[in-house]
Amino acid sequence: MNTRHLLSVAFFAVSSLSITPAFAAQKTVTLDIPGMDCEICPITVRTALKKLPGVISATAAPQTKEEVVVYDDTKTNIKQIMNATAQAGYPSTVKGAQAK
Repeated sequence: MNTRHLLSVAFFAVSSLSITPAFAAQKTVTLDIPGMDCEICPITVRTALKKLPGVISATAAPQTKEEVVVYDDTKTNIKQIMNATAQAGYPSTVKGAQAK
């Protein structure tokens, strides 16, 4: 009985170590992408962003020429996200006060 209990506690302890690091944070940034002006542009931008490790989602708003990106800040950052859009042919800037 003690061995079974000990194994259960050990399994729980080891499995909890594989949980996301305590300092990982999911963040959101909104990018202004003035060159995003056709139906294919948002698909191209989203495809480029999704190739970047740490990008969780990328959602376009073609009417306002914006892209909302949710990302893991332990794997990527705003500069890398902006570089990805530029490499795809769509230079971007951070919208509003998020540029800090």
